[in-house]
Order: sequence, then structure tokens, then C-alpha cells
Amino acid sequence: MAKIKYFYNPHKLDFEKVGTSIWTIVLRVFGFLSASAVAGGIIFFLAYSFIDSPKERILKRENEQYKLQIRHLNKKINEIGGVVAELQNRDANIYRAIFEADPLDITSNKTSLANIDKYKNLEGFDNSEDIIALTKKVDEIAAKVGKQSASFDELSNMAKNKKAFLAAIPAIQPISNKDLTRIASGFGYRIHPIFRTHKFHSGIDFTAPQGTPIYATGNGRISSAVNGNGYGNHIIINHGFGYFSLYAHMSRMKARPGQLIKRGELIGYVGSTGTSTAPHVHYEIIKGNKKVNPINYFFNDLTEAEYQAIRDIAAREGKSFD
Repeated sequence: MAKIKYFYNPHKLDFEKVGTSIWTIVLRVFGFLSASAVAGGIIFFLAYSFIDSPKERILKRENEQYKLQIRHLNKKINEIGGVVAELQNRDANIYRAIFEADPLDITSNKTSLANIDKYKNLEGFDNSEDIIALTKKVDEIAAKVGKQSASFDELSNMAKNKKAFLAAIPAIQPISNKDLTRIASGFGYRIHPIFRTHKFHSGIDFTAPQGTPIYATGNGRISSAVNGNGYGNHIIINHGFGYFSLYAHMSRMKARPGQLIKRGELIGYVGSTGTSTAPHVHYEIIKGNKKVNPINYFFNDLTEAEYQAIRDIAAREGKSFD
């Protein structure tokens, strides 16, 4: 039962009952409801901000699991990338070196238009950056694996021809050690004996008495046997596999163009024809249209000590004989 309130009226010198108007009641109800609404809003905001709903808790667990999987996949992809890099290293520094093959080109990993479209399709999601980065890594490794597979196919074919390659590559001296007087001049810049200028000497000069036998340094076919100005009487052998060898200043040529030749077979005799100042054979090796240092190819008929001695002699600067 509601309490009845009174107030003292000094004009009447009496107590009178307190009356409550309808507007007062409405205002009180409205104030109560407004306060309740504000309090409820505050409570809802705090609950929404700091307390997860069951659905949000499930989504958060899924996100954490997703991030864990991304980290795991990144780790695995990095490990695979390391394995591929090791294969590329072996390919370049061991396998291709054995077969004298050109190095594998691993720099031209161009991104295809299809991949660009694929990356664009992955944009616009909460974790797009992680997904795109992961996808690019996978595509890069896939491209490298494809190139490496093709390289191994190429090396496999080279291995089948390895026996022929080893027989063809120039691998001995053109003059027997017992007949060799000395190595007069090596590969590199030397003083020309006639012109007295500092010129590049593109081979090695082996001095020996006139008429000393000259031998083919590897299997092949005689490409040319002619008298050609500075080289005098000279023979060029096509060994295949991108290799040629040249023997200059012969007194007499025994081999003929087109003739098949074996390593160690007699092809001519030491002389001093052409631009020459003394009997010797000027010997060159050409690989892939580039003249290379023959000293790196004397590995079939020399001991380690003999090979090192020849390297030291050939490295000395001085006059060449041609």
C-alpha cells in the first residue's frame, strides 16, 4: 500500500495531503525508462566490446588455426625452397661442370598473366596479403622445379654421351714429353717476336726439333688442313661438343680434311712455317667459338707434379715464337 504524504500549510496552519499530478507521473516514468535504456545501452556496449559471443569464439579459434597453418606452410615451403636451391647449386657447380655444359639460367622467372589474374582474385579478403605471398612462393618454386627437371633431362642425355665426350675432349699435349724441348710461351699477353708489340697470345707454344711428330689431342674429324699465312701449315680438328683444336707452323701435314682421327694419332710434324721464328707447334683450343687456355686440358698424360710445372712455365711472361 502506497504511503500517503502530507505537507504543512502555514497559511492554514494545518497539514494537507500531497497530491501527484498525471504529468509528474509521466515524467517520472519517462525518466526511469530513459535511465534504464541508457544503462542497458552501456551494458550492451561493454558486453559487445569485451565479451565474445559463442559464434565469435568459434571464429577466433578458426582464425588462430588458420594462422598456425599459414606459418606451418611457410616453413615447409621455405624448406622445399632450400632443397631446390641446393639442387640448383649442385647442377651448376658439379653436374654441369662435369659435362662442360652451359650454366642453367635461373634468373628469368617471369610472372605469367594467368598468375597475375590469380593474385588479383585473391585480393579483398581479411588475410589476402598472407595468401598472396604464400601463393607467389609456391609458384616460384614450381617454376624452379620445372626448370630443374628439364635440366636433369638434359644432363641425362649428356651422361649417355659421356664416353664419347671424354674421348673427344682435347686432353693431352700435342707433343710427347720425350720430344719436348720446352714450353716457350703460354696463353695471355706476350711480346710478339717479329712485331715487338705486346699482343694477346691465344695458345701455347711447344718447342721441339724440326720434324718432331704432332699428335691429335682428342677424337674428332679434320676440319681443315691448309697453309694459312700467320699460322703457316696448320690443322684444325672438330672434336664435337663445341670443341676445336688448332696445330700451327707444321713443316708437313699428314692428316687430310674430313679424315676421322683418334686421340694420340699422328697428324703432322713440327716446323716453322708462317709467322714463326723457330721450330715449334702453336696449339690452341676453341670452345664455343671462344679461344680458351689449353693448360686447363692437359689432364690425361701428366702427373700432378708435371702438370704444375707446365702451369708455372706457361704463366711466365716473355716472347712468343709466333
